[in-house]
Amino acid sequence: MLPKSQLWLLLALVAAGVASALSRFLDPYILDVVMGVGIAITLASSLNLINGFTGQFSLGHAGFMAVGAYTSAMLTTTLGPKLGASPVLLQWAVFPASLLLAGLAAALAGLAVGAPSLRLKGDYLAIVTLGFGEIIKVLLQNMDVVGGARGLVGIPDYTNLFWTFGVAAVTVYVVWGLLNSTYGRGFLAVADDEVAAEAMGLNTTRYKITAFVVGSFFAGVAGGLYAHLKGYLNPGGFDFNKSIEIVVMVILGGMGRHVGVIVAAILLGVLNETLRSFGDYRMILYSLLLIILMLTRPQGLFTWPLWKKKAT
Repeated sequence: MLPKSQLWLLLALVAAGVASALSRFLDPYILDVVMGVGIAITLASSLNLINGFTGQFSLGHAGFMAVGAYTSAMLTTTLGPKLGASPVLLQWAVFPASLLLAGLAAALAGLAVGAPSLRLKGDYLAIVTLGFGEIIKVLLQNMDVVGGARGLVGIPDYTNLFWTFGVAAVTVYVVWGLLNSTYGRGFLAVADDEVAAEAMGLNTTRYKITAFVVGSFFAGVAGGLYAHLKGYLNPGGFDFNKSIEIVVMVILGGMGRHVGVIVAAILLGVLNETLRSFGDYRMILYSLLLIILMLTRPQGLFTWPLWKKKAT
């Protein structure tokens, strides 16, 4: 008999597979929005491990997403044609391999940033991660091998509902399982009181780096999904505003709340598309709604004890 958490993961993967098989009956626009929401869930859940559960404040999540997006896209656009494999083999073998490598590339970037900078705290850490995101964007804009400022085109559309929500389910499962393990209690200890955690013998820097690397890995995988959903990448799509969008999902859902962050990612993903009918006023209305929500619910929309992070 499988543990309950693994059973939920299996059911989620089966549901994603069934939904993917039936997706041909959906309107392409609605399908694009739904898959965008699934990618947002992966991004928000991975950042929640860093910002929500470990108590850090990263503003560079879009940078890790960009590393994964370009890594995966370059692998499928350059390696795929050379293999001469069938489309089925490309989508179910080359594509998942590119997602894995995209996550590893983003994790290495997270380690490179986290190792020297996570000894910092608060605003200083936010500034360092913000700077990293901008460095990645500028580097991509000046690298002709990935299209430079023109962007990268011709990316195959391998992303579907199964990959999108399957990855989202695995992300939630890994974050939940990690935090509810014996080792994972250290993340909560670091978030609650870093000085006390160090006094108890915990290596707080190692915990922060671990959270950073795991969060970056899933951000990279989400970037790979995004690249093969849109079919085009531009460095401007991974700017400061994209990082803020992900941070808002975490804060709005309630820092350190699994289900709250997922629901917030869904709400903001749908809201962003709904407001497109207002044209140039869309971002004004979007920002105004967020300001009202944060003034009225600064602790986040979802604060039920069942959804709050567990502590011992």
